[in-house]
Amino acid sequence: MNHSMTCSRRCFLGQAAVGCAALLSGRRVQGANDDIRVAVLGLGNKGRNHVSVLKKMPGVRLVALCDVDPRRLGEQVEQSPGVFSHTDPRVVLDRRDIDVVVIATPDHWHALLTIWACQAGMDVYVEKPVSHNLQEGRRMIEAATKHRRIVQSGLQYRSDEGLQQAAEHIRQGNLGKIRWGHVVWYELRGSIGKVPPHTLDWLNYDLYCGPAEVSPLRRKELHYDWHWVWSTGTGDLGNSGVHAFDVCRWFAGLKGMPRRAVCLGGRFAVDDAGETPNTQLTLLDFADVPILVEDRNLPTRSGIKALDHYRQVQEGLVLQCEGGYFAGLRGGGWVYDAQGKKIKQFVGDGGGKHHDNFFQAVRTRDAGLLNAPLQEGHISSACCHLGNLSYRLGSPVAPENLRRVPGEFQQAGETVERLMQHLRANEVDLARFPMTAGPWLALDGRTQEIISVEGGDASSPLARAQQLARGSYRAPFSLPETI
Repeated sequence: MNHSMTCSRRCFLGQAAVGCAALLSGRRVQGANDDIRVAVLGLGNKGRNHVSVLKKMPGVRLVALCDVDPRRLGEQVEQSPGVFSHTDPRVVLDRRDIDVVVIATPDHWHALLTIWACQAGMDVYVEKPVSHNLQEGRRMIEAATKHRRIVQSGLQYRSDEGLQQAAEHIRQGNLGKIRWGHVVWYELRGSIGKVPPHTLDWLNYDLYCGPAEVSPLRRKELHYDWHWVWSTGTGDLGNSGVHAFDVCRWFAGLKGMPRRAVCLGGRFAVDDAGETPNTQLTLLDFADVPILVEDRNLPTRSGIKALDHYRQVQEGLVLQCEGGYFAGLRGGGWVYDAQGKKIKQFVGDGGGKHHDNFFQAVRTRDAGLLNAPLQEGHISSACCHLGNLSYRLGSPVAPENLRRVPGEFQQAGETVERLMQHLRANEVDLARFPMTAGPWLALDGRTQEIISVEGGDASSPLARAQQLARGSYRAPFSLPETI
């Protein structure tokens, strides 16, 4: 079934309900011995990794590739003879020979493609963060539920066998009551440069922007550095920190959203086109276990490439309990006693069977088998969005007032001190280039809506927070009104 390239899938589905029903009825019901036919949307680092994994999986057949960049698409097609390819994902989603789509596009496309795929009767593996704003995850869940689709989040550490054992060890009470969690993600990221505004003529830039406003590029590279621009990315909090935060939330047994959240940080020591912070501290106030998420992209000190660590962790988490703590992520981790002595190791495998877990659920039509179901991906992603929202609503704060931002939580106050020392070591003068501190954002636990900003009522900051939580879209790439 063909339709205009300029028509959105929402438009297409709305105008051709009968045709859509025929398309859905024409899709195969998977049998135990059938190949599952897969399309990969987005062929950057993650997408190419998915392609490599899928080609090696028995019972899985790669049938379609998609990337808006024709050069990147062409490179992958050369290595995958006979596979259908197109630069427009809508064309791929209209095909009847696809059972599953793997989404590895920039963040701002994740929700729309997931919803469209569910409407088309396809199961979905969607990369982290699963959404680009607070409302999208809820709409994605609505689509998956209504159309009975299997949707896995790309939070593969939930499939790490060592971490699964560690989670059970903690859940059995071996370390006593959980007191707090501290996520650290220290990853060196330099300047992305800044160039005069320009557009590209070698791809469909309007399609690349999709739901986002079509604005000229101000960075040197189109790919990957979209992470550091708000219209397409979610900064390192949503890009990488979400992995360790998700595991921390999983270990702590936290299912819903926090009562409130606050964030402080800034983009320091670089003069580039990036908009997201490269130094960021988010406090998520869960009722039982407060969690800090600390992101750093600068080195230990100016002029070197070494990175700091917290309790021997550079990219991972520390879960503090009454009788000790767990520390780790990559390669698993260790349990320590109250004096900091190693007492038990859990060797991890990086979640290498995450795809296997997904396809098992697809074959059996049992979403309960998923290690990282969409609901969990939504909560972890939405918590990252909360931190970013607080930051975006913030204002500069004098160094002497920064300690007041997180309130009475001692671990947060100590972390603010270390963060200030870290910036001074990178020759950042916080009097001249102050940190931005955001307001506390409070949520309604049932609706997951922001209900107050620093305790205020329906004021301008609240309206702005709610608008950012909903996101903005442009035709024909709006979220469907009817899921």
